[in-house]
Amino acid sequence: MNKIFLGIAAMATVVVASNILVQFLILDGLLTWGAFTYPLAFLVTDLMNRVYGAADARRVVYFGFVTGVVCSLIGSQITLEGDGYTYSAVAFRIAVGSGIAFLIAQLVDVLVFDRLRAGVWWRAPLASTVVGSILDTALFFTIAFSASIPFFSEAANGDISWAWDIAPLLTVGSDAPLWVSLALADWMVKLSVALIALIPFRILVHRIFDQSA
Repeated sequence: MNKIFLGIAAMATVVVASNILVQFLILDGLLTWGAFTYPLAFLVTDLMNRVYGAADARRVVYFGFVTGVVCSLIGSQITLEGDGYTYSAVAFRIAVGSGIAFLIAQLVDVLVFDRLRAGVWWRAPLASTVVGSILDTALFFTIAFSASIPFFSEAANGDISWAWDIAPLLTVGSDAPLWVSLALADWMVKLSVALIALIPFRILVHRIFDQSA
């Protein structure tokens, strides 16, 4: 456990920071600052996978999941006021979508990375992060916001009904539900961060192996 403590600490930091920064909107509400920190969770997972193996990478993912659940529980107890009504800082559907998406996407990331770990150095982290980020975005935004999901109560749907508003896709395209634009914008950020993260991945892996030699 001691050997993966830094990975656990890094994952917890990313999850907590993202849960805080998601409250701050940018680009007319299409993105939040949390969109830029959250993809770093894939970097942490891939580093742990490369250095310590898939089993320890999964342990780090589980700790990250628990941290996210705790953040959601805390957020659900914080009330905000706006437009004449009071609501929770973390809506129930968003909390459920976030937890499910994180756990499944990160575990798939571990699986894909492990299958490709013997190839050229960049293939495993890039492929696993791309697959994981697509899965994460699809699961989170569908569960958290899609009107087609029938399992949530009327109250839970009311908390996120703003996401059903019709608006130009990414502010310039054809009309679509707002949550679809949010999903596409989030996915593009994840892919951009995945490419940029290859640089620190390469540097940190070399540094870690050099120190252990």
